[in-house]
Amino acid sequence: MLHIIQNDPDVPPGNLAENLETLEIAFRLHHLYRGEALPSPAEMTALIVLGGAMGANDDARYPFLTPLKALIAEVVHAGIPYLGICLGGQLLAAALGTPVISCRWEELGTLQVIQTDKGEADPLLHGIPSPFSTFQWHHDSFDLPAGVTLLASSPACPHQAFRVSSNAWGLQFHPEVTEQIIRAWAAWDPATACRTDALVADFQAVQSTYQNTARRLLQNFLQTAGLLRCPA
Repeated sequence: MLHIIQNDPDVPPGNLAENLETLEIAFRLHHLYRGEALPSPAEMTALIVLGGAMGANDDARYPFLTPLKALIAEVVHAGIPYLGICLGGQLLAAALGTPVISCRWEELGTLQVIQTDKGEADPLLHGIPSPFSTFQWHHDSFDLPAGVTLLASSPACPHQAFRVSSNAWGLQFHPEVTEQIIRAWAAWDPATACRTDALVADFQAVQSTYQNTARRLLQNFLQTAGLLRCPA
């Protein structure tokens, strides 16, 4: 079964859950911020770890991050398909011993991402044109673990997506957001709250292509996990 880790009450699976339900793919959602237990690798076919307002190094404030990073490392080494989104991508880098740096390459809003040559040939990004529209909401960023493949970059943040071996991917961007999620995140800080309408308008302008990209990326990941035979 596909398992999804939610680290923050304000960072839900969004359109991932909607698309999984449409595709009739069963999944289990674990709310770590509520104190729910982590799943065992033995019970999962694939794992997705979502974002969160916390940083990948905030173990003292969020103690569940320590066992979560250990689980991610175990999943990667076991060859279980893994997809880390924003914090989930940063946790993947941290689990592999690579620094995650605060207040570097910050991006907020709807922005373009460009695939590398290897990204264009990668199973996760197959069928997704380059450049493509993403939604970004991060203050921290990851260095690239040794031996990984860089798949995508943006002008402000050179490390947008990477692959570890053949089974694990880390993303800096958010393919799961909806308008409702954007409004919730904008309300976190007065500096972004005053920009809510503009942030939503920018997203709405590319929403159709964004949704197509998000759906295709999820389908590609499910294919790598053997949970989907072909794109719908």
